[in-house]
Amino acid sequence: MAKTYFTEDHEWLRVEGGVAIVGITDYAQEQLGDLVFVELPEIGRKLAKGDTAVVVESVKAASDVYAPVDGEITEANASLSADPSLVNSAATGDGWLWKMKLADESQLDSLMDEAAYKAHIG
Repeated sequence: MAKTYFTEDHEWLRVEGGVAIVGITDYAQEQLGDLVFVELPEIGRKLAKGDTAVVVESVKAASDVYAPVDGEITEANASLSADPSLVNSAATGDGWLWKMKLADESQLDSLMDEAAYKAHIG
């Protein structure tokens, strides 16, 4: 069964079988406003925790989305090229950003569960 984790920078990741699906939280997309562009990551790119993985642009601003853990990009959500607003309408569903193979699952221990994230955003 997949488990969902959250970062202080408002990314979420759903992990199952050593692979994480990563996106931004509903709170983050609300703060950004309507997304107009998503710069998708390159397949095969290796990320270290904290690296900028994706840039999203909204009507308000551009914002970096960071790698929540170390890993390698295995897939980017190509649907976002044609319709970046999927992030706004389904941030934790069809609006995911990328998938990555985890390099070190122990890094998940430093992330928040849903209750801790809700407390973090107030």
